[in-house]
Amino acid sequence: MKPAWILMKRELNAAFDSPSAYVVLIAFLLIVGWFFGNGLFLQNVASLRTVFDLAPIIFMFFVPAVTMATFAEERRAGTLELLLTMPVRDWQVITGKLLAVTVLLWSAIGLTGLYALTIAVLGDPDFGATAGGYLGLMLLAVTYGAIGLLASSLTRNQIVAFILGFAIIFALFMMDKVTDFVPGALAGLLEYLSIDYHYRNLLRGVIDSRDVLYYLSVTFFACLLTAYHLARRPE
Repeated sequence: MKPAWILMKRELNAAFDSPSAYVVLIAFLLIVGWFFGNGLFLQNVASLRTVFDLAPIIFMFFVPAVTMATFAEERRAGTLELLLTMPVRDWQVITGKLLAVTVLLWSAIGLTGLYALTIAVLGDPDFGATAGGYLGLMLLAVTYGAIGLLASSLTRNQIVAFILGFAIIFALFMMDKVTDFVPGALAGLLEYLSIDYHYRNLLRGVIDSRDVLYYLSVTFFACLLTAYHLARRPE
């Protein structure tokens, strides 16, 4: 696990040595904060619901932007081959990069704790729903990150990696929105595969192991496909 930890720190140092990490954090907080403040001060609604509704959609764009360079840029620059020839296993490389993306995204989520604190002072928050919302958002961020890594491993072009990552996440997000147009059995399958369906379940404040298992399964499967692709095409 030590190589993964070292790689995670290398990725985080690279991210915070450039403006990209700060841009992501500030842009996320500004957008979410704008809608949160609008609801709190203009509509007099003391709730984090706006944050929890908006964050998955913002992450749909931000996460592919964060992950698009993870493998694509290393492949283009030729450093991926060097990395994979070092005494480190593919899964350690993937784990290290996923941990770095997770730390960045969880930092963004953690900073919204200021909004939760504001609600706790000014309003009467539903602590169960708030805890479920934060858990869902953290699991969703990890799953988005794993899908972004998979997309980045498929190409050496960052723009293509961004589009692929966004397309996969968008497809999973929309699956439970089209169930009215398909037969019943298929509707149930699409609903279960929907990333937003499980997130909405957690938002109700009920922690169901099936929802947690869904995110862990999709994350594991995305990492497995990434490892397969790296092993098949190490160039």
